Amino acid sequence: MVLATSNSAAGRRIGEYVPSLAGVYRDVTFAPHASIHESDAELVFLALPHGVSQDYVPSLVEQGRIVVDLGADYRLKNSAHYATWYHAEHRSPELLEHSVYGLVERHRADLPGARLIAVPGCYPTASALALGPFLDAGWVESSGIVVNALSGVSGAGRVPNDRLHFPRLSGNAEAYGLLDHRHTVEIQEEIGAEVLFTPHLVPASRGMLVTAYARVKGEYSTPEALSLLRSVYENDACVVVTDDAPSFKDPLGSNVCFVSARVDPRTGWLVAMSSLDNLTKGAAGQAVQAVNVALGWDETLGLPLMGIAP
Repeated sequence: MVLATSNSAAGRRIGEYVPSLAGVYRDVTFAPHASIHESDAELVFLALPHGVSQDYVPSLVEQGRIVVDLGADYRLKNSAHYATWYHAEHRSPELLEHSVYGLVERHRADLPGARLIAVPGCYPTASALALGPFLDAGWVESSGIVVNALSGVSGAGRVPNDRLHFPRLSGNAEAYGLLDHRHTVEIQEEIGAEVLFTPHLVPASRGMLVTAYARVKGEYSTPEALSLLRSVYENDACVVVTDDAPSFKDPLGSNVCFVSARVDPRTGWLVAMSSLDNLTKGAAGQAVQAVNVALGWDETLGLPLMGIAP
């Protein structure tokens, strides 16, 4: 690592600000974000609030660096969607056509040599890995899809608010972002379908569980659905297809997404399910996985593939 930056924590040691990293980075100090322009880093990871990456990406790309943005600023190909879903005009729309969506399992062929990688959001990752194979194969209708998702509180970041206050959160669960959550459009772009997306906050520090519903077009069975998932992901080290419904806890600490499916012949619905850790396969781990593929390294280099149990 050449440089670590943070405006809010500039001047503080990484190990002091994030104690879990002290064993590796105990004496490294955060510099202000502006320092990145004077550094000789060839690869830059950005983990910034929505809209802020646009302050840095154009100049970093112009300088010839590889940029990996964990924010949403370069995920969408249609710049008009930013005005609708993020309530702000995109300031460098010319770069959207050059960004590569960093969901390796669906964009592996696009990543080698990529210079600007847009790391997917955690909800779109879990949703696309569960539903994508069935839409790609033409099994289900591309409208009327319902995605329900549960997420741990780390998905909200570090800034405290009343909803995340322990007395309110503990033993509680609630839906949020009803009808207009920003990840809706990202899911729709990635799988090419109309989606009604409802996320739910649950009292867990990390993790994600998605249950999605889509109308089946033909006569299919649960064994066929599982067979399709296995054929799609047979060479993907970071996706595990399970006969049983994925659980919230199994992937925690790993860069693995668990997926499964059921077909209900009585109602004609497909139930597609997935679980992942929103901080690894849903964020930082996925960024590393995408970079590994972009640079021609072993795809799982530096990534944990075993969860933490119990």
